[in-house]
Amino acid sequence: MKLNTVLILMTMWMPVAFGGNSPAAARVNGEEISEWRLERYFAEFLEDQGRAVASIRNPKAYKQLRQAALDALIDRELLWQEAVKRGVVISDAMVHSQVDQTRQAIGDADKFARRLEDAGFDEAGYIEYTRRELAARQVFADLTKAAEPDEKQIRAFYEAHRAEMSRPEEVQARHILIKVAQDADPSTVEAARLRLEQLRVKITQGEDFASVARAGSEDASASEGGDLGYFPRGRMLPAFEAAAFALKPGAVSEPVRTAVGWHLIYVQNHLEATDVSEEQGLEMVRVYLARQKQAQARRDVLAQLRSSNRIERIDDE
Repeated sequence: MKLNTVLILMTMWMPVAFGGNSPAAARVNGEEISEWRLERYFAEFLEDQGRAVASIRNPKAYKQLRQAALDALIDRELLWQEAVKRGVVISDAMVHSQVDQTRQAIGDADKFARRLEDAGFDEAGYIEYTRRELAARQVFADLTKAAEPDEKQIRAFYEAHRAEMSRPEEVQARHILIKVAQDADPSTVEAARLRLEQLRVKITQGEDFASVARAGSEDASASEGGDLGYFPRGRMLPAFEAAAFALKPGAVSEPVRTAVGWHLIYVQNHLEATDVSEEQGLEMVRVYLARQKQAQARRDVLAQLRSSNRIERIDDE
């Protein structure tokens, strides 16, 4: 689990004892999500999108983002309660393995202890949080298993979109991101670049790029080893795109600055523009439809949980 995700999820499972006098932002079957917990999570929620509270000047946009953050907290609470109902059990070995991975991602024992304290945890509380998170993830995975698209669906979609499926020039890449705001002061920008340089040194000394990305990247792709899959020109930020398409397969870029921070880019493959064969086209459709089914299953499960449980959204009022 990537470091930034760890920090966000810490605030999602904040112990009741901390901020216990704070008014409730919501209740899920009587279990309170406090305003204090929402405020802590909201800042991390925005940071994960490369934004800061002070940068949101539109009251409507602020309210929508805050509601989205509260939705995430409510969904996580629903999944945890569903895991309890279903008797999901996470072994001590799995919990301690995840805690050890998090400790290593954060750094030394003192840094880990300070992170826990900042988030309102002692180590026992954090172990319980990890157990809850793993249980919630497991029940969500179990509930959102989607059937593979059938061959008739795949063929029909392919025939309808065949003319659109000629493949443009693409690269297959991974990346590592260290976030830094676009308007950050020079010392903060340089500190972020130096952190990325340290990760680059590990890679040049032989460490696997994907492993370094999992431990050190602050992008949502970190859990997948920084994998961005294939992408054509025009999809990424200009500086990122220029660097990625200039690299030869197997090469790692120098630090690249974009509006969201500093990146290292590793190009795995570079495909020239070409027409897509029927076999390739059918496989592309198969993957696309499977992802669509998975996304719909996730939406349906969360909608069902919301409708079948008692949720009071006090913060909206």
